[in-house]
This record gives sequence, structure tokens and C-alpha cells, in this order.
Amino acid sequence: MKRPTAPWGVLAFFYKEAEVQPMLTFLHLIDKMSTKIGQLFSWLIVVLTAVIVFEVFTRYAFNHPNPWVFDASYILYGILFMMAGAYTLSKGGHVRGDILYGFFSPRTQASLDLILYFVFFFPGIIALTYAGYTFAEDAWLIKEMSSVTADGPPIYPFKTFIPLAGFFLLLQGVVEVIRCVMCIKAGEWPKREEDVEEVDVEKLKASLGKN
Repeated sequence: MKRPTAPWGVLAFFYKEAEVQPMLTFLHLIDKMSTKIGQLFSWLIVVLTAVIVFEVFTRYAFNHPNPWVFDASYILYGILFMMAGAYTLSKGGHVRGDILYGFFSPRTQASLDLILYFVFFFPGIIALTYAGYTFAEDAWLIKEMSSVTADGPPIYPFKTFIPLAGFFLLLQGVVEVIRCVMCIKAGEWPKREEDVEEVDVEKLKASLGKN
């Protein structure tokens, strides 16, 4: 059996021995999990909106501001932001230099992504998960309360989401690395799970023009 000579040939060689469909099934399983988690926590936007509307109403209608709203708003937004990380990664939605990246071939894109995952992504997320676990453990031990406002709400449940979000990001990161290896071998990106996508205005105009 001839070993591949392309960049990252060792990784591509190991992938060659695997069955493609079971691997895709595994990738889509993790993608679905990340999607479900992202969709579940997206409902916090509704809760956050209701809290802000309630605060605006009571402040201006009854001249009765609620100090707890500030804590509640950043806790809700923080949880939403963290728990949407794996979902966004599974959809390829994180910010990247698309101006240059988009001109590269899929193999070059995958090779570059693979390098960046191991140089930046995994060290950063592992550090986040480890530090987040320490923060959450300490917060639970002392039953930490918010010090931003008087009689602030408990924030130790909030800190629990830091290592949890890190774990799901790590899991999705492993999937993305496998996806990169598959792309290097096959020359094209494996299909992702379909979900709600941004509207392509030009394609929409073309579609309407045909009707």
C-alpha cells in the first residue's frame, strides 16, 4: 500500500484505513448535539429580553428600578454566549480571515485549520476548561454571591457553565480536526448537518428573478 505524500500524509494515511460512512455518522452525531445545545440555550434570548423589558417598564412607569436586573442580564448573556460556542463552531460560524481563506483550495484550508487548531484552539480551550473548573469549584465551596450590587444573586451556578462550555468546545474541536483530515484526504470538505443559515441575498434575488 502506497503511503500518501501530500502534506499531513501520516494523518491522511490513518484516515484511509477507516470507513467513511461511520466517521461521517460520528461527526454528524456530535454536530447534532452541539446544535441541540445551541438551540436550547438560544431561548435565553427570550428570557433576557423579558427581563430587560420588565426593568424598563418598572423603572419608567413606576420609578422603581430593580438592582438584580443588571446581574441577571450579564449572567443570562454570559451563559448564552458560552453555550453557543460549540454550536457556532459546528456551523463554521466563528470569525476568520475569509478574504484570503476563501481563495485557498479545500486541502489548503484544511491544512491551515489543522495547524491553527493545535497551535491556538486546543491550548486555549483546555486552559479555559481547567481554569473554569477551578473557578466553579471555588465558587461552589464558598457559595459565591455577586458583589456588583447589594444583595446580589448567587453566581456559583453561573460559573459552572465555564468548564461545561469548554468541554463541549473541546468535543466539537476534535470533530473539526477529523473533518480537516478527511478534507486533506478527499480534497473536499465533508458535508455538515443542515441548520438555519444566513440568507444569501444574491441567490435570493436570482431565485425571485426566475419565478
